Amino acid sequence: MKFFLNFSVLFVSLLSCSNNQQPNDPIPAHETFTIDSKYVNEKRVITVWFPDEYKNSTDSLPVLYMPDGGIKEDFPHIANTLSELIKAKKIKPFILVGIENTQRRRDLTPPTSVAKDKEIAPVVGGSAAFRQFIQAELIPEIQKKYRTTAKKGIIGESLAGLFVTETFLIAPDMFDFYIAFDPSLWWNNKQLLKDSPNYLEAFPTTSKTFWFAGSSAKDIFGNTNKLAEILTSNSLPNLKWNYSPEKKEEHHTIFRATKEKALIWSLN
Repeated sequence: MKFFLNFSVLFVSLLSCSNNQQPNDPIPAHETFTIDSKYVNEKRVITVWFPDEYKNSTDSLPVLYMPDGGIKEDFPHIANTLSELIKAKKIKPFILVGIENTQRRRDLTPPTSVAKDKEIAPVVGGSAAFRQFIQAELIPEIQKKYRTTAKKGIIGESLAGLFVTETFLIAPDMFDFYIAFDPSLWWNNKQLLKDSPNYLEAFPTTSKTFWFAGSSAKDIFGNTNKLAEILTSNSLPNLKWNYSPEKKEEHHTIFRATKEKALIWSLN
């Protein structure tokens, strides 16, 4: 019975994280286009926000990519926060690229052998294909359509945080910096966490940045603490990382509560 209750709470938390936009989030000016992806076999909607520095100059800017990036998802509140921080000169100007969800739990999860994991959606385990879509189709399209520098990063929360962390560990050269809020490291009986020392042994020599946070949620906090321990014991000179344990925050509050300090630390 205890296991059933814990899984029910977890399932509710996963549902709540599929749409984090609040009604009072103003929708910023943006551009939208679609990509017919051969990797995920569907049309994907992409939303792009630009700071004034892009619109009022000919400068090229770095890019922040974001799963859960639809207009009815996390795109508005992250774009608005970026705008405020840029205007206050707390961070450098960035372009934000949001990826609207179709099958969120398919795209953001690696394969799992755990039966309960597979109950969260009809299809799971598609993170590799989603990553190929971003790397081989989306990033080249953004570079072609807009004035961008080589610097780029990715931000995500919950299952998107799992995807960010997985990408950081297994494909670290894909981005320069990674931001993960409450990554769902419990997925597949914590296999990504268990394999992380092996991934760190094969880590590239290029400079990388990783910021992550863990809330008070029981299925999160111990795992993010463990990841911090692994990163400490596998000290890499080219990896700049920061762990923010957020015991006062819950799974559904941590993204908004800590996004500013995450962006300030990571984007400068």
